[in-house]
Amino acid sequence: MNPALPLRRCGLLLLPGGSPLAAVGLLEGLSRLNALQAEQRYEPVCLSLGEGGGLLRSRPLRADELDWFAFLVVAGEDSAPLAPGLRALLRGLAERGCTLGGIGGGSMGLAEAGLLGGRRLAADEALIDTLRSDHPEAIWCRQLWEIDSQAGSTLLSCAAGLASLDLLCAWVASLHGEGVAEALAAALGLGEARGREARGSGPERPGHASPKLTEALALMEANLAEPLPTEDVARLVGVSRRQLERLFKQHLDTLPSRHYLDLRLQRARRLLQQSGQSILQIGLSCGFSSGPHFSNAYKAAFGRTPREERSGGLPRPASAWRAHGESS
Repeated sequence: MNPALPLRRCGLLLLPGGSPLAAVGLLEGLSRLNALQAEQRYEPVCLSLGEGGGLLRSRPLRADELDWFAFLVVAGEDSAPLAPGLRALLRGLAERGCTLGGIGGGSMGLAEAGLLGGRRLAADEALIDTLRSDHPEAIWCRQLWEIDSQAGSTLLSCAAGLASLDLLCAWVASLHGEGVAEALAAALGLGEARGREARGSGPERPGHASPKLTEALALMEANLAEPLPTEDVARLVGVSRRQLERLFKQHLDTLPSRHYLDLRLQRARRLLQQSGQSILQIGLSCGFSSGPHFSNAYKAAFGRTPREERSGGLPRPASAWRAHGESS
């Protein structure tokens, strides 16, 4: 990846009632995209209308910000109508050719801004009939996601929850090819992204009996670099910590914290075997606070240190550890 390339800034505006899971997935997916292709750099930014902060570390949106490559509105079924200033901002972005998107109820905001004449959009199933009645100028589809590109303008839309990851992979395929999109889906733990014809707005995926467990697993996969506390994972998927622990014990025979650590270590192992990043960079990118922390956790899991993993099991001189910020 060429650091001299200009950034494609992607704003994710999380409105009250919007899906944190959708926003987290988009943030992580766009961040990982930088490591999967060399032609373009992306900078995802989580935005809010208030003071920001919270679990997703959002910052307030400024009224004069128009330098976005893409701008996605993440809203819920009951989100309040957009303020006139935000509608004007969306119209300004559309005039500049910015890719716009609506996640969950976010497409309703695009409609309020008058941007949907004749365009195809997806939204949460519960909103479709209302949207067809209130905004007949658009074509509202009962699809999982939609990408409508015409006359140099692109609109992205999808249901809430994990549908945002399927939409992201489809968009990446249109920008960088199917190979990059498939690599991104694998990096996000999806196996493969679902096509637009997949029905329903829920987060369920094959392989797990509980939708809440599926959401929690996706949330962990999307936050390997900055692991979330178990309490935050539980809160984001709408269960108590004890309920989450019961789900993991019932279906995976482990605790959430143990599974989360395993995910981070497995990713670190892949990077050690396949990437040219330094050992310290890999440790930090997988959520370990220091070289020694990473080394100790890795050895406890796999029986050898990250340095030995990379060298095929043959130790290097102690100076190499110091160069990577590790100790034996």
